[in-house]
Amino acid sequence: MNKQEKNQMIDSLSQMLKENAHFYLTDTSGITVEKTNKLRRMCFEKDVKMLVVKNTLLSKAMEKTSNVYDPFHDTLKGTTAIMFSAVANAPGKIMKEFRKGSDKLTLKSAWVEESVYIGHNQLDTLANIKSKNEMIGEIIGLLQSPAKTVIGALLAERKGGKTEESAAPTTPTEPTAPAAPTN
Repeated sequence: MNKQEKNQMIDSLSQMLKENAHFYLTDTSGITVEKTNKLRRMCFEKDVKMLVVKNTLLSKAMEKTSNVYDPFHDTLKGTTAIMFSAVANAPGKIMKEFRKGSDKLTLKSAWVEESVYIGHNQLDTLANIKSKNEMIGEIIGLLQSPAKTVIGALLAERKGGKTEESAAPTTPTEPTAPAAPTN
């Protein structure tokens, strides 16, 4: 790779870092080509972009951005793959699922909504983070719950009122003949 190609790669990585609010740095060393392809398919299905990068180029790209990525520089050793995602927990879930068949994939560090996570022990925490859509769904569910309860109670009361009225026996009143005058 010549200097011009390296600069293009640094610019490209820098742009990706700016555009993505979430990325995970992983160690993929020791994973076979077959399993790497499986991991790439899993990432593609979940709309996660995975790139194997050179540590020095990634470090230079991090320096070109306005974010402070200083804690990551210590984790840029060995083989590094970066996973970019629009959903904070998607790469974590993919990694947990992938690790069921291969424990070679490890988390080096992650950047999620400007928070830094260092070390593989953070994988469970990252996988369990609620995504924006999950949080919105939970909030809507919580807001709907009291309304559904009130509406349900009103409907039950209304149905209860109709059944009481219909359950009461109705006897039609027979017309009575006028009394005959007595003389």
